[in-house]
Amino acid sequence: MPDIQALVSDLPSKLRKRRVQGSYETARLTAELLRAVILQHKEPTASGAASLIEAVRRVGEQLIAANPVELAVGNIVRHVLHIIREEDLSPLTDIVGELKLSAEDDVEDIAEDENSQKSSATTDGCLLKPPLLLAVFEHLPDSAPACQTFSSENIFAGKADKSAKKLKSELIKAVNELIEDINTCREGIAEQAMELIHQNEVILTLGHSKFVKEFLCAAKEKKRSFEVFIADGAPKFEGHILAKELDKKGLKAIVITDSAVFAMISRVNMVIVGVHAVMANGGVIAPAGLHVLALAAKKHDVPFVVVASTHELCSLYPHNLEVLLNEMRCPSELLNFEEFSDCIDYGIASSSSLLHVVNPAFDYVPPELIRLFVTDIGGYSPSYIYRLIADYYSSEDLPPQQKPAS
Repeated sequence: MPDIQALVSDLPSKLRKRRVQGSYETARLTAELLRAVILQHKEPTASGAASLIEAVRRVGEQLIAANPVELAVGNIVRHVLHIIREEDLSPLTDIVGELKLSAEDDVEDIAEDENSQKSSATTDGCLLKPPLLLAVFEHLPDSAPACQTFSSENIFAGKADKSAKKLKSELIKAVNELIEDINTCREGIAEQAMELIHQNEVILTLGHSKFVKEFLCAAKEKKRSFEVFIADGAPKFEGHILAKELDKKGLKAIVITDSAVFAMISRVNMVIVGVHAVMANGGVIAPAGLHVLALAAKKHDVPFVVVASTHELCSLYPHNLEVLLNEMRCPSELLNFEEFSDCIDYGIASSSSLLHVVNPAFDYVPPELIRLFVTDIGGYSPSYIYRLIADYYSSEDLPPQQKPAS
């Protein structure tokens, strides 16, 4: 059996070198890697999937450490851990349910016997009292002593062994469904475009988001006629890429500078943007410049709509130590080093540059600036995000400060 460490040597290297970027791609590759880890892991024992949980957690820690900014990696790791915990508990739930039904049947049989005796005694003119609890146990069938070992392995051994053999296949099936959800998330988001975009509206977005692109194109395919203002998304000017793609789809696109969003916001009916991650409090980590756009939308009472997949829902809060709200990109995106070489100090006393360049990748947009989230499973307000997260993650896998107080 191949070593698990050997299976995860490639993806962390790609994450560390930034060869894999973006929540969609990192989420898909992480899910596929964890599926391989589950496949290569030994069969879970009757005691549960504790060893498998530990193996997935160790791999997840390596992936997260390789690029902490890609929060989608941690999202998938925690979601797969949640799947393992649920699948591991399902056989126990079935056993308890069967025992409950069996106990109810025994009580019904006892009640019928008591009624029969009561009827017979009444016929004989005797006055009966309700049976004592001890009498109820005395009427249990001979197999009842098995209940005395309820907490031992005797009760669960047969079913646990059978469930252990099925656990891995159920986990693989569940992870395959997760990968399929990631692959089809754009279609799920785009299906809701008709409910949100109306005829002759003016939409404003910033930069280049594939989710936004699919969302707008879906409305266009349904014969909606509207205009799109695109803030160019400096310094990489990814808005130019989106403008070209929308033009090929027959959409009218108007490119503006990032600094012009306040000047143009009064002509806009709605702001639709894609983000990097959705935090547990309903705020988002988004491309740099979106906070200014959100403030402009709030100032002019324009709906600020975020399109995001469920794999971008993060169980962490912005204040958590595990969260890196930003990273600094290469200064060459802003300045040409050859043109600004004369700004560098080459003196003996100091070799540091007199000119410094700060190129942050992300903004944090608080939940009070967001009107609506459109996900592949529906539309939700920022205040509802924590309930969605509760369905996707287990409290055992959250940071200690987020676990509910006992």
